[in-house]
Amino acid sequence: MSGEILAINSGSSSLKFALFSAAPTASPMAMPVRYRGHFSGLGNHARVELQATTSEQPDLTGLDDVPASLDHEGALSRLLDWIEANPSLGDIQAVGHRIVHGGAQFREPVGLDAERLKALESLVDLAPLHQPHGLAPVRALASLRPELPQFACFDTAFHATQPSLAQTFPLPRRYREQGVIRYGFHGLSFDYVSRALAEQLQHRQARLGGRVIIAHLGNGASLCALKDGRSIAATTGFTAVEGLMMGTRSGSLDPGLVLHLILQEGMTPEAVQRMLYKESGLLGVSGISGDMRELLESGAPEAAEAIDLFVYRIVREIGSLAAALGGLDHLVFTAGIGELAAPVRAAVAKGCDWLGASLDMSANDAHAANIASADSRLGLWVIPTDEERMIAWYTGTELANQ
Repeated sequence: MSGEILAINSGSSSLKFALFSAAPTASPMAMPVRYRGHFSGLGNHARVELQATTSEQPDLTGLDDVPASLDHEGALSRLLDWIEANPSLGDIQAVGHRIVHGGAQFREPVGLDAERLKALESLVDLAPLHQPHGLAPVRALASLRPELPQFACFDTAFHATQPSLAQTFPLPRRYREQGVIRYGFHGLSFDYVSRALAEQLQHRQARLGGRVIIAHLGNGASLCALKDGRSIAATTGFTAVEGLMMGTRSGSLDPGLVLHLILQEGMTPEAVQRMLYKESGLLGVSGISGDMRELLESGAPEAAEAIDLFVYRIVREIGSLAAALGGLDHLVFTAGIGELAAPVRAAVAKGCDWLGASLDMSANDAHAANIASADSRLGLWVIPTDEERMIAWYTGTELANQ
């Protein structure tokens, strides 16, 4: 199969993309990538960045002159026109999308049609910050290039291997039968990082150790416990608001508190949802920002308290997942905060000294891959995530199987 596969990862005002060779590979790690890029500020202050992954310098004609008001559909249209006009690139064979929630029905990547798109739209309430933005490019591409095959790759699919006990809420049984279970999220990231860790350990001829916790720490944050590369538990559950404190999301709360806000404080369910998803987390506690970079640079005590609470919640949940694993061999940091915030990694590692964690401070400050000291009993790693690579690989695999 010749040509290109386009991987799309869409946000509320952003559109990340990567262009991979469509030639089949046994592993996602072997898939050649041609370009990566990012539209940001869509709808208001739009701009685009493009990175070639070889020495080839891209001709940005038609892509670089972006009007400030450019929206998602306009960005997709410009991107497709640019790819199709680039003589060094082949035809686009398919487009893969990151879709956050697959519900109970979708447990592996699937081709998209009108019926499946409607089923995925019914899950918007379970991931209101993500699902609408993941599905919007699907609809836009169906209009712009109706003949182009599209595939959905789900963040929830990676966690389908979890045992029933890990997925079950202590509610009346009828709710589980209706699909009310712990789904887990950030699965594409965990999938990639797990594979990348195995490569790191093989390259270093290090002992693998099958008990791993991956900390995906960004504006959205969660932990996943993996045994021999398979998810057995995660901090996120039915929705992407559960678990760790995040940039603007609260993470786990006493359900009685939510009832109190509605019944005693008189808040509407919509107002509570807005607060839990958009006004809480680092932003809510600090009153300053949901961006860890700004909080680390701030001297305000409220910023320090927000960071301390963020770390405290991570360390507590690591303890919970280590118990589910029956011990821990490796702790991996990924995503924006995990990859770039050395002080946060240092604080988490310090909180895990009871698990045998000992940090190499110089390696940590340099954002090295291996940040464990020589005498650390726990492997400590920094591995950049690559969700677009997993999207492209699964899309290519599904396309080849058709």
